[in-house]
Amino acid sequence: MARALWAGSLSFGLVNVPVNVVAATRDLDLHFTQLHEKDGAPIEVQRWCSKENVEIPYDEITHGYELDDGGQVIVSDLELQAIEPRKTRTIDIEQFVDLPDVDPMYFDHPYFLVPAGEDDGSLRAYRLLSEVMSQTDRAALGRFVMRAKEYLAIVRQRDGALTLTTMLFADEIRDTKGIDDGHQKSHKPAPKQLDAAVAVIEELSTDWDPGKYKDRYRARLKRVVDRKRKGETIKAPEDAGPPEVPSDLMEALERTLEELQAGNGKRR
Repeated sequence: MARALWAGSLSFGLVNVPVNVVAATRDLDLHFTQLHEKDGAPIEVQRWCSKENVEIPYDEITHGYELDDGGQVIVSDLELQAIEPRKTRTIDIEQFVDLPDVDPMYFDHPYFLVPAGEDDGSLRAYRLLSEVMSQTDRAALGRFVMRAKEYLAIVRQRDGALTLTTMLFADEIRDTKGIDDGHQKSHKPAPKQLDAAVAVIEELSTDWDPGKYKDRYRARLKRVVDRKRKGETIKAPEDAGPPEVPSDLMEALERTLEELQAGNGKRR
């Protein structure tokens, strides 16, 4: 089991469920260090004063906030500490919501919530909350403080365990009114085009299976590292360029549908 990143209680009303927050994801990326190409020596990052042209020790560094007029406001470490949220050991549930009503756009980073104690009372409380959230298809919204930052979080039930996902706040999501979606520049699709597009989607529809999708870039990168370790030289492939935009959308849809139906049938 991964080590606990946070320990405390999930609290709603007078009910407190002791829990630990543990990572729900693992880092499988290949990590590289920066080297001097000439001699292979590691690159060191230094904090340098652009005015005095000297290296600055960490305890002499402060923080500046740039204003719209080009000026800046200096904020010290002590001033930042003064407005840090009060550190508590509770995930304070504020309300329960229907899970389908929560837009996944607001989801940020997932964690598992695991029982913090082995005593019968703690385990019963955890199991009760997990079961009731599963039966009602509800999710709990609350706040908690981790690493000096207050988070909005959603607690859900997944395969018998409770999960916690930190969430973005509403003002962090851009309004679609500011997004150019092409509505003003293109004609409304013809009913025949819509029907053909729906048919293509139906042919490509299948049950969600997360294990089916692999990180192909990571696999290619691993192969590069393995080949380099054997002394091989890697040649970059030629850029194929962007895919061609069909001049006749209806024809492209019909041909796509024909190819799908001529294959293995519906991808269920």
